[in-house]
Amino acid sequence: MKKIIYSIGIIVAVALSSCDDSFLDQKNLFQASYESYYSTPAQIEEAMGGVYNALYVGSPHSNEHLAANLLSDCMLAGGGPDDRTAKWVDNFEDPNEDTYKDLWVETYKGVNRCNAIIEAVQTKDFSNFFKTDEEAEAFKNQSIGEAHFMRAFHMFRGAKFFGGMPLIPTTLSPLDVPRASLDSTYAFIASDLKMAIDLLPAVPANDISIDRYGHANKWVAEAYMAKVYLFYTGYMTNIEKKATSELPLMDGGSITKTNAVGYLEDCMTNSNFALASDFRNLWPYSFLNENARTFDPNGTHPVLPWAETEGLSWVGQDGHKSVNGTGNTEVMFAQRFAFGNWGWDKGQSYNNRVCLYFGIRDNSMVPFGQGWGWGTIHPTLRNEWPNEDLRKKGSILDMGDDEQGTGGYSANKGDHETGMFNKKYTTIQHGGKDDVKGMFYYLYDMDNGDPLQLWAAQDFYFMRYADVLLMHSELTETATGLNQVRKRAGYTDDIAYSLDAIKIERKYEFAFEGIRWFDLVRWGDVEDDSKNYFSNVVDVVNSGVEATYSVKYRPETKGLLPVPESEIRLSNGVYSQNPGW
Repeated sequence: MKKIIYSIGIIVAVALSSCDDSFLDQKNLFQASYESYYSTPAQIEEAMGGVYNALYVGSPHSNEHLAANLLSDCMLAGGGPDDRTAKWVDNFEDPNEDTYKDLWVETYKGVNRCNAIIEAVQTKDFSNFFKTDEEAEAFKNQSIGEAHFMRAFHMFRGAKFFGGMPLIPTTLSPLDVPRASLDSTYAFIASDLKMAIDLLPAVPANDISIDRYGHANKWVAEAYMAKVYLFYTGYMTNIEKKATSELPLMDGGSITKTNAVGYLEDCMTNSNFALASDFRNLWPYSFLNENARTFDPNGTHPVLPWAETEGLSWVGQDGHKSVNGTGNTEVMFAQRFAFGNWGWDKGQSYNNRVCLYFGIRDNSMVPFGQGWGWGTIHPTLRNEWPNEDLRKKGSILDMGDDEQGTGGYSANKGDHETGMFNKKYTTIQHGGKDDVKGMFYYLYDMDNGDPLQLWAAQDFYFMRYADVLLMHSELTETATGLNQVRKRAGYTDDIAYSLDAIKIERKYEFAFEGIRWFDLVRWGDVEDDSKNYFSNVVDVVNSGVEATYSVKYRPETKGLLPVPESEIRLSNGVYSQNPGW
């Protein structure tokens, strides 16, 4: 059975990260403390599991992928009449004071756990656990580098949504500090990434072991340095109106555009990451051809005719040693998912709920299962997307199409129905010895007793190599990376570089992956109705009733979300609320 790679050591991480004074006078039943625990490589790995565990959030709106997609212009709220919160997010409203609290809380759980690892590993001698001093030193460097990367990642995830964040650089740092400026917040993030780049080993993609897939590495740190550079300089220039071309560092230095390009070129030259041969093979639906028949050899239930006709073959989720052996060297950083359990803390969140929430509402068809119907697709996106671009059919799932396996679709089940759902992250099912079950039920023997809400184990891709190529083109104002991505999408002609071309390419390449919203913000296009779909009035069906729908972005929010009100109260007024909220 597939394991949740980040769950190792959750109990230890939670126990050691507690700040509740009431525990100070109680007997330590685990005999573990900051002083005694971080003493062996196994303990460090367990503690690192706690760092990754903070990626999982309890509230769906604190899920980066779900929130960013609802905020973007390519998706409508969807859902049903009772899904009011989805509509609030989509319309830039927040009647609930703590809609995004879990994102804030898990950010600082992750930061605290990273701080503990950084401090402990620096002072420990691990030579007794390795054959040579060089191996022991390599372990220390990797552990410290990975902790610095993950601290940067947690802070960047928070800063993209909330703006300036309180800086807690050590386990002994005061917690009652105000939110730092954007400059200081991003200097903290960039300095951590620089440390990670310097310390993490340069292991080529095809040599990364399965147990390290999904973990940070040098190449991921380099790619994120460029991403942070683009977001910070774009946000400051286009939203704050304080033009800058440098990303500050904590020591007073900076990351320049030349530096960011250098990091990307090192990754492009030496990492061995590469585009998958077919864009559609990145997504689980491409497994539903002859591969799915290994579980249903008699062909009792139909597979996806389109996937079989096109000869698609899923590259899997386990790095270069994927399920079908074809290899996946495009995904550089991913959040792993497996089964959930209602009785666990955050139990359902270990299952990829994006597939559940964005699944087809109240419709169960082979090979697509049902979900809550959030995030219906904006018709203008589909209408503008060229048909010759294979990503269009590879990303948008049209209803009522036998070739897509959706001929049995029954409309009028939800709100904002447009006849389209996303195909990248959705519930997938097929037949087998136990009749129709979720894809991962058969693939990973994942029987958790819940056929709907706990069986989507699809990984969420945070960073793909395609992003490296497109960021490089954007920073260098050259078309090489841009045309590589276009060629993979089926285009035969090369085009010249332009920022508009980059914007179009990123919109199509990363549709429904939680990236579009942040691109709109950093380019300032979120404030220009001619450069987004927010104000476009579209025809929809709301639970069987024809209607129209549009969204009005509120520029006074500056592309940020509200800081949870309960956190502001706990800070006794030290935290300030974001503008517009």
